[in-house]
Amino acid sequence: MRYIEIGAEEFATLEGLDDWRYALGGLHATFRLGSFAAAAAFAADVALLADAADHHPAIDLRYPDVVHVVSTTHVLNGTSHHDVDLARLVSGLAQQAGARSEPRAAQAVEIAIDTVDADRIRPFWAAVLGYREIGGALFDPLRIGPPVWFQRTDSVRAERGRFHIDISVPHDEAPARLEAALAAGGVLVTDRFARSWWVLADADGNEACICTWQDR
Repeated sequence: MRYIEIGAEEFATLEGLDDWRYALGGLHATFRLGSFAAAAAFAADVALLADAADHHPAIDLRYPDVVHVVSTTHVLNGTSHHDVDLARLVSGLAQQAGARSEPRAAQAVEIAIDTVDADRIRPFWAAVLGYREIGGALFDPLRIGPPVWFQRTDSVRAERGRFHIDISVPHDEAPARLEAALAAGGVLVTDRFARSWWVLADADGNEACICTWQDR
């Protein structure tokens, strides 16, 4: 099968995909169906649609009425025209079901660990999490838990934490998320890399990055 890769910038120019946001190599959509039973029925319909299209997204069903869909092209570890085609089909299904779309609810979380020797500590984290290594990063084989990647440092830094959390959000959600984090007592460590990411810290100095696809 031939795949035409579609990146974040190209995706942002496409029409008819208002339900969807690009985050961390996938297309995300969140729908509310009004009841748990209706959400379960919608999730089942998405599964049937995916089987017919022979392209299968991750489908997350949550109480009280939420269905979150993430479409990726696994062989590319990113997105392709198959994901865009499936997204349009799922949006049509959601419209028929009377679902309410919440596109800015999308987010994807990564854990980054600072280390002077990733090869030395990576096997521990793979074992303790039950993860698999792909390209130097660690991934949950069930695609449920957040990926873990390793950031090389020149020396062990005792003055700050050794890991941070990356939260990839829709580009139009990032300003609100940043404002909320600062209002909640957070500190802006640097915006040098904005709009790709902003580095924040809590009152104890533990760091988190709010990330988008922009300016990568």
